[in-house]
Amino acid sequence: MPASKRKIINDPIYGFITIDDPLLFDVINHPWYQRLRRIYQMALAQMVYPGAVHSRLHHSLGAYHLICLAINELKQKGIDISYEEEIAAKSAILLHDIGHGPFSHALEHILVPGVHHEMIGFRIMQKLNDELNGRLTTAIGIFTNKYPKQFLHQLISGQLDVDRMDYLTRDSFFTGVSEGVIGYDRILKMLAVHDGQLMVEEKGTYSVEKFLVARRQMYWQVYLHKTVLAAEKMIVKIIERAREIFDDSLKLNSTLDYFFKGFSEMNDEALEKFCLIDDYDVMFAVKKWSSHTDKVLSTLCSNLLNRKLYKCRLQTQAFDVSEIEEKRKQMAAKMNISVHEAGYFVFTGEAMNTTYRLQDEQINILSKNGNVKDISQVDDPLIHKTLSMPVKKFYICQLV
Repeated sequence: MPASKRKIINDPIYGFITIDDPLLFDVINHPWYQRLRRIYQMALAQMVYPGAVHSRLHHSLGAYHLICLAINELKQKGIDISYEEEIAAKSAILLHDIGHGPFSHALEHILVPGVHHEMIGFRIMQKLNDELNGRLTTAIGIFTNKYPKQFLHQLISGQLDVDRMDYLTRDSFFTGVSEGVIGYDRILKMLAVHDGQLMVEEKGTYSVEKFLVARRQMYWQVYLHKTVLAAEKMIVKIIERAREIFDDSLKLNSTLDYFFKGFSEMNDEALEKFCLIDDYDVMFAVKKWSSHTDKVLSTLCSNLLNRKLYKCRLQTQAFDVSEIEEKRKQMAAKMNISVHEAGYFVFTGEAMNTTYRLQDEQINILSKNGNVKDISQVDDPLIHKTLSMPVKKFYICQLV
């Protein structure tokens, strides 16, 4: 189908990204999509890696570019993908993160309690579909894995999807952490479809292994870096404290107020308001509350603004409860606050990452003779014995 117009976007990683279909333009130009410009992809990782200020919109366009390459590769290998299916898959990947709120995963379930970003994303896609007269119906089917061609969903959401390929590549680029480089181009070249499922040709095995190793290294070196963890826990504690004591003195006269007083369920009103908030709203609140009379809230806000973060320590064993209680008593005496309030300045938690979950959707390797193996069953024992083992670490955050 000929495109009515064509635009290119210059991306620092992939070069030129092409937008060439009316539906794609309608999605990208919608205010709810443009809101992704104002949400950092890596939340507060910029406190450690100053270059990590790229947005969810950057990532969305990058994942879109990769799915364009993947679909072209599969079509060249004879896989039947119609133009409608192609545009639907591209629309679905553009919208895959549309449900993220301010600071993404850092404030998931905190700012909007009990609501997962994927559920919000699905609701937003339904609303957009109504506005666009049903033109996103196939995209929603692919996104929710209800479309017959499962491999299209697996390109968007799976153990080896274009979402992960882009965020590892992009986050590595903007943080300068070279361990995240994955060789996405070779993986895309090795993609295949067998019995309706997305697979990787056997000669791409080592590229997939490198992808999994890079993912683990990025988690512990970047996403769960102790100082990144400290910064993100600080903004979590700010929201929790604000919700605990919220009154007229904390009002911001912005949409964010609704999520402290008034929110009960993600109905149509809440969804409309959710689509108006972003990182800027939260940082405005942090700046305003830094001069509030509540000592706990103002201290947390001032410290985040000036990068006076918690001291965070990770270890493999759980921390002693009596030790934590003693530290809280000391903090309460030092700051002249209650022991309960000292819990905002001394607390523990768990961080866990599993690189390859054997029970989840698998990465299947397709051999030349047509045999299919999960990558954990290949001769190289690296995946099964190392990357499938969950790593749990216990952390303590303390203001010093």
